[in-house]
Amino acid sequence: MENLIFSLNVTIPIFLVMAVGYGLKQIGMLNDNFVTVANKFNFTVTLPVMLFRDISSVPIREVFDGEYVLYCALVSSVCFWVIWGGTKLFLKERSMRGAFVQASFRSSAAVMGLAFIENIYGQSAMGPLMIVGAVPLYNIFSVIVLTFEAGDDARDAGKIKQAFLNILKNPIIIAIALGLLSSLAGLNYPVIVDSTVNKVAQMATPLALIALGAGFEGKKALAKIKPTLLASFIKLVLQPLIFLPMAAALGFDGEKMIGILIMLAAPTTPSCYIMAKNMKNDGVLTASIVVATTLLAAFTLTGWIYILKSVGLIG
Repeated sequence: MENLIFSLNVTIPIFLVMAVGYGLKQIGMLNDNFVTVANKFNFTVTLPVMLFRDISSVPIREVFDGEYVLYCALVSSVCFWVIWGGTKLFLKERSMRGAFVQASFRSSAAVMGLAFIENIYGQSAMGPLMIVGAVPLYNIFSVIVLTFEAGDDARDAGKIKQAFLNILKNPIIIAIALGLLSSLAGLNYPVIVDSTVNKVAQMATPLALIALGAGFEGKKALAKIKPTLLASFIKLVLQPLIFLPMAAALGFDGEKMIGILIMLAAPTTPSCYIMAKNMKNDGVLTASIVVATTLLAAFTLTGWIYILKSVGLIG
């Protein structure tokens, strides 16, 4: 019961903030223009600033674990390519593919992951290391699949060039690179700069959730319930079922195991919705998967934590 209450306290407030956004849209306080502007602002400003803050504040040189970062990177890569390959075989409606793939493999590692790890262990270095291993690939792979599965008829050669340019211009990837450079250089910023960065970063999660709720189209989402439930199963159950035992066999435990659990089994990140909308993919399906995984994760994460505690892999 204690684990259930803990997980509910982490996930239900996230869902409720989305519900606030949805309610404000229904009473006319928010409109479609707000959703468009908020998504663009989040994608280009608040989420990158939050990632820069989180990574630059960690002494990467002191805590770097190459095997752990490599495992996070390899698992993220395998999940992406396998899901995309399966989606191309079994999901006939091309307009859904990019959104389905992105939302199936990409966790809320930065938005929810760090908070979850710190709730258990306090200040953690393993969370940012997991972000270093997984989040750049999340964004690179998302750009690739959203570019190639967008509903236009551009030739593949043109899409390769476009995907490459989109990766280079992606604000989140740029922020992670700058955060790493800042950490490696050991830069210390004046208090006034730190305070400003923190205040902008603190807007990222609530604004993303409000915009996601305001942009959620309930009737259209219900029409896509089957791919939503399948993506939720892959995200919350299948990935951890396959890769957590592998992590245990490699000797990962404690903070590292929780970081891997968040990477594999946390809800789909709200930034999926922001990227899908900005890159002209299926925002309705993406929002539906984010909402479903956020609700269900309170129970699936509780189950995974209970299992990991029972076998002595986390304290």
